[in-house]
Amino acid sequence: MPGLFDGTSLQQPVTCEYCTNPRDACVCPRDAAGEPCPPSTQHPRVRREKRRGKPNTIIAGIHAGPNPTGKHGDLTPFLKSLKTKLGTGGGLADSPGGLEIVIQGDHRDALVDHLKSFGYHAKPAGG
Repeated sequence: MPGLFDGTSLQQPVTCEYCTNPRDACVCPRDAAGEPCPPSTQHPRVRREKRRGKPNTIIAGIHAGPNPTGKHGDLTPFLKSLKTKLGTGGGLADSPGGLEIVIQGDHRDALVDHLKSFGYHAKPAGG
């Protein structure tokens, strides 16, 4: 893709509007369509829920996570980092609103703090 003022002495590469890096070096998380979806534009909700009588923590509203593999819209590496940090199990679940991250145990407050450290505007939901 040609950049701004292509072919002149003022030539500039096309940059990402969020991280201002050149497009080919952009590190912003991307959704399944390949569009940049940085954490500052996402507002996940973290809630507690009982499934099969056991407490779980559900994260809804994350469209793209920090992903070193380069696959767009893949939440698996982000899920793995959360499970490693908390020392617990978990998985991804389909819901009408999109994919949800399910973490075993009651870790709502720790997850809200951890997501905020990544730059997400996370809020606890429920009581």
